[in-house]
Amino acid sequence: MKTIVAFDFDGTLTKKDSFIEFIKFSKGKAIFFLNLPFLFFIWMSIQLKIINIDIAKERMFNHFFKGMSLREFNIKCESFSSVIDKVLKKEAIKTINGFKKPNYKIMIVSASIENWIQPWASKKGIDIVIATKIERNNQNILTGRFNSKNCKGEEKVHRILEMFPNRESYKLISFGNSIGDKELIEFSNKGYMNSIK
Repeated sequence: MKTIVAFDFDGTLTKKDSFIEFIKFSKGKAIFFLNLPFLFFIWMSIQLKIINIDIAKERMFNHFFKGMSLREFNIKCESFSSVIDKVLKKEAIKTINGFKKPNYKIMIVSASIENWIQPWASKKGIDIVIATKIERNNQNILTGRFNSKNCKGEEKVHRILEMFPNRESYKLISFGNSIGDKELIEFSNKGYMNSIK
């Protein structure tokens, strides 16, 4: 029987939020700090339940990346792999490599953006990336919107089942760190919360 090992990304494999780190990396720290009032406003809107986390995340993405060409964005995503390496938890790669066995598939299932996870994952020998997708127009310019649901909670389970619908044909092992991973953990044969240090 095939075994699928699913890792959440932010907070599970990494010590920092990759969205924030990518903004700093791609826009520069000066632009990031100039935009702290906007980020604080978004954070307060979440705390006061004016908007939910999904809307907040898309508004942040829109604010920083709307109008950028997909080519430029992907170049930045490719270069971002070196930053991801710096914010990984100590045991992350060792844990991933421990599942590189015959008949095993390793995947990342993340609410972060697919474009900056995929280059890093490919370099690490990770088979599949399931993450939040971004929208572009027919000129390959980013619209600032997402082209999928934010990949957290039930959406993680839904996206895995889209790719591997016959649940009885495989074992699922998962790693997470937050409430956004609860459904994935419960759906798995074995699920681990906050186990990677």
